[in-house]
Amino acid sequence: MKLASLKANGRDGQLVIVSRDLKIAILATDIAPTLQNAIENWASVEPALKERYDDLNANGAAGKNGVFAFDETVVASPLPRAYQWLDGSAYLSHVELVRKSRGADMPKSMLEDPLMYQGSSDNFCGPHDPVYVASEDWGTDLEAEIAVITDNVPMLTTPQEAVSHIKLFMLLNDISLRNLIPTELNKGFGFLNGKGVTAFSPVAVTPDELGDAWDGQKINLDLTVHVNGEKLGSPNAATDVYFTLAQLISHAARTRNLGAGTVVGTGTISNHNHETGFCCISEKRALETIRTGAPVTSFFKFGDQVRIEMFDAKGQSIFGSINNEIKQYVK
Repeated sequence: MKLASLKANGRDGQLVIVSRDLKIAILATDIAPTLQNAIENWASVEPALKERYDDLNANGAAGKNGVFAFDETVVASPLPRAYQWLDGSAYLSHVELVRKSRGADMPKSMLEDPLMYQGSSDNFCGPHDPVYVASEDWGTDLEAEIAVITDNVPMLTTPQEAVSHIKLFMLLNDISLRNLIPTELNKGFGFLNGKGVTAFSPVAVTPDELGDAWDGQKINLDLTVHVNGEKLGSPNAATDVYFTLAQLISHAARTRNLGAGTVVGTGTISNHNHETGFCCISEKRALETIRTGAPVTSFFKFGDQVRIEMFDAKGQSIFGSINNEIKQYVK
Protein backbone atom coordinates (compact mmCIF):
# COMPACT_ATOMS: atom_id res chain seq x y z
CA MET A 1 0.00 0.00 0.00
CA LYS A 2 1.18 3.52 -0.82
CA LEU A 3 -0.03 6.56 1.13
CA ALA A 4 0.51 10.29 0.71
CA SER A 5 -0.66 13.58 2.20
CA LEU A 6 -2.13 16.43 0.22
CA LYS A 7 -1.37 19.97 1.37
CA ALA A 8 -4.91 20.64 2.58
CA ASN A 9 -7.07 20.86 5.71
CA GLY A 10 -4.42 22.11 8.10
CA ARG A 11 -0.89 21.22 9.10
CA ASP A 12 -1.37 17.43 9.08
CA GLY A 13 -2.55 17.29 5.48
CA GLN A 14 -5.22 15.13 3.88
CA LEU A 15 -4.70 11.37 3.51
CA VAL A 16 -4.76 9.85 0.02
CA ILE A 17 -4.10 6.37 -1.32
CA VAL A 18 -1.73 6.22 -4.29
CA SER A 19 -1.55 3.49 -6.92
CA ARG A 20 1.44 1.20 -7.09
CA ASP A 21 2.69 2.88 -10.28
CA LEU A 22 2.30 6.34 -8.64
CA LYS A 23 0.02 7.55 -11.45
CA ILE A 24 -3.37 7.91 -9.77
CA ALA A 25 -4.74 8.49 -6.26
CA ILE A 26 -7.96 8.63 -4.29
CA LEU A 27 -8.96 10.32 -1.06
CA ALA A 28 -9.02 8.18 2.08
CA THR A 29 -10.31 10.81 4.51
CA ASP A 30 -13.53 8.90 5.18
CA ILE A 31 -11.36 6.07 6.55
CA ALA A 32 -8.76 8.23 8.30
CA PRO A 33 -8.47 12.03 7.86
CA THR A 34 -4.68 12.09 8.15
CA LEU A 35 -1.78 9.67 8.11
CA GLN A 36 -1.15 10.40 11.79
CA ASN A 37 -4.73 9.39 12.56
CA ALA A 38 -4.32 6.25 10.45
CA ILE A 39 -1.14 5.15 12.18
CA GLU A 40 -2.71 5.72 15.60
CA ASN A 41 -5.61 3.44 14.62
CA TRP A 42 -3.73 1.14 12.26
CA ALA A 43 -5.27 -2.15 13.35
CA SER A 44 -8.80 -0.92 12.64
CA VAL A 45 -8.23 1.20 9.51
CA GLU A 46 -5.55 -0.80 7.66
CA PRO A 47 -8.01 -3.37 6.20
CA ALA A 48 -10.23 -0.63 4.71
CA LEU A 49 -7.22 1.25 3.33
CA LYS A 50 -5.89 -1.95 1.79
CA GLU A 51 -9.23 -2.79 0.19
CA ARG A 52 -9.41 0.64 -1.44
CA TYR A 53 -5.78 0.40 -2.53
CA ASP A 54 -6.38 -2.96 -4.22
CA ASP A 55 -9.45 -1.58 -5.98
CA LEU A 56 -7.50 1.49 -7.12
CA ASN A 57 -4.82 -0.69 -8.69
CA ALA A 58 -7.33 -3.05 -10.32
CA ASN A 59 -10.06 -0.68 -11.46
CA GLY A 60 -8.88 2.90 -11.01
CA ALA A 61 -8.80 5.48 -13.77
CA ALA A 62 -8.42 9.23 -13.49
CA GLY A 63 -11.82 10.91 -13.39
CA LYS A 64 -13.62 7.74 -12.31
CA ASN A 65 -15.29 7.55 -8.86
CA GLY A 66 -13.13 10.24 -7.28
CA VAL A 67 -9.85 8.99 -8.74
CA PHE A 68 -7.44 11.73 -9.80
CA ALA A 69 -3.99 11.95 -11.38
CA PHE A 70 -1.29 11.85 -8.70
CA ASP A 71 1.19 14.72 -8.81
CA GLU A 72 4.11 14.04 -6.50
CA THR A 73 5.47 17.56 -6.98
CA VAL A 74 2.71 19.20 -4.93
CA VAL A 75 2.24 16.86 -1.95
CA ALA A 76 3.56 17.27 1.55
CA SER A 77 5.81 14.72 3.20
CA PRO A 78 3.63 11.69 4.12
CA LEU A 79 3.70 12.93 7.71
CA PRO A 80 3.82 16.72 7.28
CA ARG A 81 4.83 16.85 10.94
CA ALA A 82 5.49 14.14 13.51
CA TYR A 83 5.48 13.92 17.27
CA GLN A 84 8.93 12.37 17.19
CA TRP A 85 11.78 12.14 14.64
CA LEU A 86 14.81 10.07 15.59
CA ASP A 87 17.78 9.61 13.28
CA GLY A 88 20.36 6.91 13.83
CA SER A 89 23.61 5.88 12.19
CA ALA A 90 23.22 2.36 10.84
CA TYR A 91 26.12 2.55 8.38
CA LEU A 92 29.40 2.85 10.26
CA SER A 93 31.30 3.16 6.99
CA HIS A 94 29.93 6.72 6.88
CA VAL A 95 31.24 7.55 10.36
CA GLU A 96 34.54 5.77 9.75
CA LEU A 97 35.30 7.59 6.48
CA VAL A 98 34.45 11.06 7.77
CA ARG A 99 36.48 10.56 10.95
CA LYS A 100 39.42 9.09 9.02
CA SER A 101 39.62 12.26 6.89
CA ARG A 102 40.14 14.20 10.15
CA GLY A 103 42.77 11.76 11.39
CA ALA A 104 40.43 10.43 14.07
CA ASP A 105 39.68 6.80 14.88
CA MET A 106 36.15 5.50 15.37
CA PRO A 107 35.43 4.86 19.07
CA LYS A 108 34.82 1.21 19.90
CA SER A 109 31.62 2.20 21.70
CA MET A 110 30.04 2.90 18.31
CA LEU A 111 30.26 -0.81 17.55
CA GLU A 112 28.08 -1.58 20.56
CA ASP A 113 25.64 1.31 20.82
CA PRO A 114 24.17 3.17 17.84
CA LEU A 115 24.42 6.92 17.45
CA MET A 116 21.04 8.64 17.47
CA TYR A 117 19.76 12.18 17.75
CA GLN A 118 16.30 13.68 18.08
CA GLY A 119 15.60 16.10 15.24
CA SER A 120 13.09 18.82 14.51
CA SER A 121 9.78 17.32 13.43
CA ASP A 122 7.24 20.12 13.75
CA ASN A 123 7.43 21.10 10.08
CA PHE A 124 8.88 18.60 7.61
CA CYS A 125 9.82 19.86 4.15
CA GLY A 126 7.78 18.57 1.20
CA PRO A 127 9.50 16.19 -1.23
CA HIS A 128 9.62 18.81 -4.00
CA ASP A 129 9.73 21.93 -1.83
CA PRO A 130 12.74 24.25 -1.71
CA VAL A 131 15.22 23.91 1.13
CA TYR A 132 15.87 27.38 2.52
CA VAL A 133 19.28 28.20 4.00
CA ALA A 134 20.43 31.65 5.10
CA SER A 135 24.10 31.35 4.15
CA GLU A 136 26.23 29.26 1.79
CA ASP A 137 28.96 29.47 4.44
CA TRP A 138 26.99 27.05 6.60
CA GLY A 139 28.15 24.13 4.42
CA THR A 140 24.79 22.73 3.33
CA ASP A 141 24.82 19.00 2.64
CA LEU A 142 22.26 16.27 1.99
CA GLU A 143 21.93 12.93 3.74
CA ALA A 144 19.94 10.36 1.75
CA GLU A 145 18.38 7.78 4.04
CA ILE A 146 15.58 5.30 4.67
CA ALA A 147 13.06 5.86 7.46
CA VAL A 148 10.22 3.93 9.04
CA ILE A 149 7.02 5.03 10.75
CA THR A 150 6.10 2.96 13.78
CA ASP A 151 2.93 2.30 15.70
CA ASN A 152 3.07 2.38 19.52
CA VAL A 153 6.34 0.82 20.66
CA PRO A 154 6.55 -0.19 24.35
CA MET A 155 9.65 0.53 26.39
CA LEU A 156 12.22 -2.31 26.36
CA THR A 157 11.00 -3.63 23.01
CA THR A 158 13.62 -6.04 21.65
CA PRO A 159 14.92 -5.89 18.08
CA GLN A 160 13.00 -9.08 17.33
CA GLU A 161 9.78 -7.49 18.60
CA ALA A 162 10.48 -4.16 16.91
CA VAL A 163 10.04 -5.56 13.38
CA SER A 164 6.28 -5.91 13.91
CA HIS A 165 6.04 -2.23 14.87
CA ILE A 166 7.33 -1.07 11.46
CA LYS A 167 4.22 -0.01 9.55
CA LEU A 168 5.53 2.22 6.75
CA PHE A 169 8.77 3.03 4.94
CA MET A 170 9.89 6.34 3.44
CA LEU A 171 13.00 7.89 1.90
CA LEU A 172 14.37 11.12 3.29
CA ASN A 173 16.79 13.97 2.75
CA ASP A 174 18.20 15.05 6.09
CA ILE A 175 19.80 18.46 5.53
CA SER A 176 23.04 18.92 7.48
CA LEU A 177 24.85 22.23 7.89
CA ARG A 178 28.36 20.83 8.11
CA ASN A 179 30.18 24.03 9.06
CA LEU A 180 27.91 24.59 12.06
CA ILE A 181 28.09 21.05 13.43
CA PRO A 182 31.65 20.94 14.88
CA THR A 183 31.08 23.87 17.25
CA GLU A 184 27.86 22.33 18.50
CA LEU A 185 29.36 18.89 19.03
CA ASN A 186 32.30 20.39 20.91
CA LYS A 187 29.81 21.63 23.48
CA GLY A 188 28.98 17.99 24.21
CA PHE A 189 25.22 18.40 23.87
CA GLY A 190 24.37 17.28 20.33
CA PHE A 191 22.83 18.85 17.23
CA LEU A 192 20.52 21.82 17.00
CA ASN A 193 21.49 24.53 14.50
CA GLY A 194 23.69 22.07 12.59
CA LYS A 195 20.60 20.26 11.32
CA GLY A 196 18.25 22.00 8.89
CA VAL A 197 14.93 20.79 7.55
CA THR A 198 14.13 17.18 6.65
CA ALA A 199 12.24 16.22 3.49
CA PHE A 200 10.56 12.85 2.96
CA SER A 201 9.50 10.97 -0.16
CA PRO A 202 6.11 11.67 -1.80
CA VAL A 203 4.67 8.38 -0.55
CA ALA A 204 5.10 6.07 2.40
CA VAL A 205 4.79 2.35 1.62
CA THR A 206 3.91 -0.74 3.60
CA PRO A 207 6.62 -3.42 3.88
CA ASP A 208 4.93 -5.72 1.36
CA GLU A 209 5.45 -3.11 -1.38
CA LEU A 210 9.19 -3.85 -1.18
CA GLY A 211 8.65 -7.51 -2.08
CA ASP A 212 11.66 -9.80 -1.70
CA ALA A 213 13.94 -6.77 -1.29
CA TRP A 214 12.79 -6.52 2.34
CA ASP A 215 13.82 -9.52 4.41
CA GLY A 216 12.53 -8.20 7.72
CA GLN A 217 15.89 -6.64 8.54
CA LYS A 218 17.32 -4.89 5.48
CA ILE A 219 16.22 -3.48 2.12
CA ASN A 220 18.32 -4.96 -0.65
CA LEU A 221 17.99 -2.08 -3.12
CA ASP A 222 20.17 0.83 -4.20
CA LEU A 223 19.43 4.39 -3.12
CA THR A 224 20.24 6.74 -5.99
CA VAL A 225 21.29 10.36 -5.52
CA HIS A 226 21.80 13.02 -8.18
CA VAL A 227 23.13 16.53 -7.62
CA ASN A 228 22.46 19.01 -10.42
CA GLY A 229 21.65 16.10 -12.72
CA GLU A 230 24.93 14.28 -12.10
CA LYS A 231 24.96 11.01 -10.22
CA LEU A 232 26.53 11.28 -6.78
CA GLY A 233 26.00 7.63 -5.94
CA SER A 234 23.83 4.52 -5.66
CA PRO A 235 24.95 2.71 -2.51
CA ASN A 236 23.13 -0.50 -1.70
CA ALA A 237 20.96 -0.20 1.40
CA ALA A 238 21.51 -3.83 2.49
CA THR A 239 25.29 -3.72 2.23
CA ASP A 240 27.41 -2.80 5.26
CA VAL A 241 24.42 -2.27 7.58
CA TYR A 242 25.80 -2.48 11.10
CA PHE A 243 22.58 -1.66 12.98
CA THR A 244 19.23 -2.70 11.49
CA LEU A 245 16.14 -0.52 11.69
CA ALA A 246 14.75 -2.93 14.28
CA GLN A 247 17.87 -2.43 16.40
CA LEU A 248 17.54 1.34 16.07
CA ILE A 249 13.90 1.21 17.18
CA SER A 250 14.84 -1.00 20.12
CA HIS A 251 17.62 1.41 21.08
CA ALA A 252 15.22 4.36 21.04
CA ALA A 253 12.73 2.44 23.20
CA ARG A 254 15.31 1.46 25.80
CA THR A 255 14.13 4.02 28.36
CA ARG A 256 10.70 5.13 27.09
CA ASN A 257 7.66 4.28 25.02
CA LEU A 258 7.55 5.49 21.41
CA GLY A 259 4.21 6.91 20.33
CA ALA A 260 2.46 5.94 17.11
CA GLY A 261 3.81 8.07 14.31
CA THR A 262 7.40 8.02 15.53
CA VAL A 263 9.79 8.31 12.57
CA VAL A 264 13.15 6.51 12.80
CA GLY A 265 15.89 7.00 10.18
CA THR A 266 18.90 4.91 9.24
CA GLY A 267 21.38 7.74 8.85
CA THR A 268 23.28 8.20 5.59
CA ILE A 269 23.29 5.08 3.41
CA SER A 270 26.96 4.20 2.92
CA ASN A 271 29.07 1.35 1.52
CA HIS A 272 32.72 0.54 2.22
CA ASN A 273 33.12 0.09 -1.54
CA HIS A 274 33.34 3.73 -2.63
CA GLU A 275 32.79 2.76 -6.26
CA THR A 276 29.06 2.80 -5.47
CA GLY A 277 29.30 6.52 -4.81
CA PHE A 278 27.81 8.51 -1.97
CA CYS A 279 24.58 9.62 -0.33
CA CYS A 280 26.11 12.80 1.07
CA ILE A 281 28.69 15.31 -0.10
CA SER A 282 30.76 15.07 3.08
CA GLU A 283 31.77 11.47 2.31
CA LYS A 284 32.99 12.45 -1.14
CA ARG A 285 34.93 15.34 0.39
CA ALA A 286 36.37 13.03 3.03
CA LEU A 287 37.64 10.58 0.41
CA GLU A 288 39.14 13.45 -1.59
CA THR A 289 40.93 14.65 1.54
CA ILE A 290 42.33 11.20 2.26
CA ARG A 291 43.54 10.76 -1.33
CA THR A 292 44.83 14.25 -2.15
CA GLY A 293 45.08 16.11 1.15
CA ALA A 294 42.17 18.49 0.52
CA PRO A 295 38.53 18.32 -0.64
CA VAL A 296 37.66 19.30 -4.18
CA THR A 297 33.88 19.04 -4.12
CA SER A 298 32.04 21.95 -2.54
CA PHE A 299 28.92 21.89 -0.43
CA PHE A 300 25.67 23.19 -1.93
CA LYS A 301 25.40 26.60 -3.51
CA PHE A 302 22.10 28.42 -3.90
CA GLY A 303 20.28 27.02 -6.92
CA ASP A 304 21.75 23.53 -6.58
CA GLN A 305 19.32 20.63 -6.89
CA VAL A 306 19.31 17.22 -5.21
CA ARG A 307 17.24 14.21 -6.32
CA ILE A 308 16.83 11.03 -4.27
CA GLU A 309 15.01 7.91 -5.49
CA MET A 310 14.82 4.13 -5.05
CA PHE A 311 13.84 1.75 -7.84
CA ASP A 312 12.61 -1.83 -7.71
CA ALA A 313 14.05 -4.70 -9.74
CA LYS A 314 11.93 -3.66 -12.75
CA GLY A 315 13.14 -0.06 -12.63
CA GLN A 316 9.90 1.31 -11.17
CA SER A 317 10.19 4.13 -8.65
CA ILE A 318 8.89 2.84 -5.32
CA PHE A 319 8.52 6.02 -3.28
CA GLY A 320 8.57 8.70 -5.96
CA SER A 321 11.41 11.19 -5.89
CA ILE A 322 12.69 13.74 -3.43
CA ASN A 323 13.73 16.75 -5.47
CA ASN A 324 14.84 19.76 -3.41
CA GLU A 325 16.41 22.98 -4.64
CA ILE A 326 18.65 24.87 -2.23
CA LYS A 327 17.45 28.45 -1.97
CA GLN A 328 18.56 31.47 0.03
CA TYR A 329 16.36 32.38 2.95
CA VAL A 330 15.70 36.10 3.16
CA LYS A 331 14.13 37.43 6.34
